[in-house]
Amino acid sequence: MATRWGICSAGKISHDFTVALKTLPAEDHQVVAVAARKLEDAQEFARKHSISRGYGSYEELARDPDIDVVYVGNIHPYHLKACLLFMNAKKNVLCEKPLAVNTKEVKEILDSAKRNQVFLMEAVWTRFFPVSVEVRKLLAQGEIGVVKMIRSEFGIPLLHRPRLVEKELGGGALLSLGMYCLQFVCMVYNGERPESIQATGVCLETGVDETVIVTLKFSENRMAVFTYSSSMKLPNDAIIVGTKGTIQIPSWMWCPTSLIVNGKETQYPLPEPSLPLNFHNGTGMRYEAEEVRQCLLKGLKESSVMSHSDSLLLIELEDEIRRQLGVVYSQDCQ
Repeated sequence: MATRWGICSAGKISHDFTVALKTLPAEDHQVVAVAARKLEDAQEFARKHSISRGYGSYEELARDPDIDVVYVGNIHPYHLKACLLFMNAKKNVLCEKPLAVNTKEVKEILDSAKRNQVFLMEAVWTRFFPVSVEVRKLLAQGEIGVVKMIRSEFGIPLLHRPRLVEKELGGGALLSLGMYCLQFVCMVYNGERPESIQATGVCLETGVDETVIVTLKFSENRMAVFTYSSSMKLPNDAIIVGTKGTIQIPSWMWCPTSLIVNGKETQYPLPEPSLPLNFHNGTGMRYEAEEVRQCLLKGLKESSVMSHSDSLLLIELEDEIRRQLGVVYSQDCQ
């Protein structure tokens, strides 16, 4: 039986997610309804994607009895409210990253998931790409020995986008871009908490971070360094250095389709989209969707690949990076 999806928000990322779902078998995944704050936006989205129901409020989507899981695709300052709405209605949730803007909000979301006994996962899509699956396998097999250093970068000129610049929209490069580098480090080091973390960077006049270099030190003298920026294009690759070799992920490290292990490259192509996409390699969101389906079929409440503790570690480290940079959101003061 198909996993029945509801889509919360009719924006760009929801478009790409819905297109990605279409690359999976229709007998496994079905989009039943979409909700937006304006009915006409939901109806237009429903028409474009051949979805039978369009709602002009998130509450109507929460009340729809024919939905197994809701994809939350609105901007992150609104994730907390949306997640609580759907989970209190006993809906399973796949919430776009970042799960929320700070640790306090993330804990509230995780507590609600446990209280309502529903499945919840932060949509860190990168972790579910075949490249990422292979990286975890190679590391577990000791293919490059003991990992000693990780380096990654994510930089794109996006200062024309208000959601990267305006504080009230959850602006700042960390929660939109830098978190991909940070989650990669956390994945490679198996969710271990670093012994120290140092962030140095440049902030915009709006009070949000623009370009930052982060250095992390882990136990047994293992290191990681990453750079992220919303003002310039960086090489956008990642490399893992071990005692017996290297694993390299060429550009684009957050939606990877190739892998270089000790100099040997392997390609992992994505399926073609049925409609134009807003984001590079957007059909790669199919992998996180399939993970949700598999977890639901097994009766799980979280994924081992992007667990609740993974989301908590990620936001705690992000909060510390923001603290060092002096970036404060209104949500931090509540």
